[in-house]
Amino acid sequence: MIKRPLSTPEFIVLFSLITSLTALSIDVMLPALGLIGQALDVADTRDTQLIVSMFILGMAIGELFFGPVSDAIGRKRALMAGLVIFAAGAIIAMMAQSLELMLAGRIIQGVGAAGPKIASRALIRDLYQGDAMARIMSFIYMVFILVPMMAPALGLLIVKAAGWRAVFVLFLLWAALVAAWLGLRQPETLEPERRIPFSATALFRNTLLIFRHGQVMAATLAAGFIFGAILLYLSTAQAMFDDLYDAADRFPLYFAFLALGIGTASFSNSQLVMRFGAHRMSVAALTGLILLASMLFVVELAADGAPPFALFMTLCFLMFFCFGSLFGNLNAIAMQSLGRVAGLGASIIASVSSLQAVIFAVSAGRFYDGTALPLTAGFFVAGAASLGLVLAATKSKAGAV
Repeated sequence: MIKRPLSTPEFIVLFSLITSLTALSIDVMLPALGLIGQALDVADTRDTQLIVSMFILGMAIGELFFGPVSDAIGRKRALMAGLVIFAAGAIIAMMAQSLELMLAGRIIQGVGAAGPKIASRALIRDLYQGDAMARIMSFIYMVFILVPMMAPALGLLIVKAAGWRAVFVLFLLWAALVAAWLGLRQPETLEPERRIPFSATALFRNTLLIFRHGQVMAATLAAGFIFGAILLYLSTAQAMFDDLYDAADRFPLYFAFLALGIGTASFSNSQLVMRFGAHRMSVAALTGLILLASMLFVVELAADGAPPFALFMTLCFLMFFCFGSLFGNLNAIAMQSLGRVAGLGASIIASVSSLQAVIFAVSAGRFYDGTALPLTAGFFVAGAASLGLVLAATKSKAGAV
């Protein structure tokens, strides 16, 4: 195992910042969506959801590319290349005068964001595996969650002070920060002798091995449903809080409160996963998600889709706690058997789950009707499907790829 000069706290903070680039690129945009729609003359306000969804779509495309790249040229180079592409997309979106150009820039941003996402995941897999990886990922998500907690408030502040285009300046500064820190402090974790040169034959063969691996694909699809549920929330949350509770100005505060549920769960998971294992923790979290979503849905039906605010926030906090127990665990389960092809495996896992999330969120988002019912139904469906997949993953007897 390669030794790193970084202390564990510095390693966690650095990779939390790298991982949070994706969340930052989504969450800080939320307060600006309405203004962007007005500035770019968007006729159907629901089309502004595409500013979020197209970023994820671009990421799904990039994720297919950056895994093999990181296996061939190393984790750091792949990560740095992604940051450059991300910055180019941010500049295009910042200068956009139409929704079409904005979406093109967001797709390019998403392609670039895949570099840090995939290469960092493969780098962490180089250093850790199994429940130990789940524990480190939980610590990373615990720090990382501070970004989505603060991002909407930060986005609102930037928009009010300097306009929505200034949000993209933040993206550029963040990318520059993590590039400098990574370049100076973190060594490469994939030695030259372990790298896999580009070969269409080898790539095709290894891809088939991964797609045929029952545990990997079951956990990947489960992660896709959970990511899709979160993306559905991100796409509709601001409109929902405004429509139901006339709380547009207080949205950043409510968003931060729910994000705290994910952060709290990530900390708890980091303490418990080594004792109970990623599989058991995932099953418990998904069972809780299904029960909570069922309870909230019944309440919403009785209240014509507008549940009492305190009850809505309480149950959503608990559901987000369940979500926070899943991210690190599902990724660790999916990556467990992918030692030799961690980069390609991370690409396939992330790309499949991201594409699945976009399809799920865009499809469910079209059912938004000014009530909380579509969101809660989406949470229930995602939880139930994921539970079935995780139980299937535990029964898989497939070995390492």
